[in-house]
Amino acid sequence: MIQRFGTPIPITAREQRLIELYVYCPLAMTPEQFYTKWDVKQEAIAEICFRSVSMVRRWFARGRSHYHPHPNDLRHLALMDFLLEHFEEIPPELWERLCSTPPQD
Repeated sequence: MIQRFGTPIPITAREQRLIELYVYCPLAMTPEQFYTKWDVKQEAIAEICFRSVSMVRRWFARGRSHYHPHPNDLRHLALMDFLLEHFEEIPPELWERLCSTPPQD
């Protein structure tokens, strides 16, 4: 059983709509698309997706050793692509709320 601390914040129609937008947002980028767009190594893709390097190598493999990435992997790559494209537009205060520390130049 999940134990709650404090009073939960009620979900209004506005928040429910935001949840629906997030859930149904077709946010996906394949490893091949990310690798082609950005000058990164497969090790970086593994870090972004919280996967082993050997798993990422299987995504790029041909034949029997090829694995398909999961939808969450595609979402991680799409989010990272978005952040790489737009991180300068995100105010440092928002970065601090999200990640505890703003990105450094």
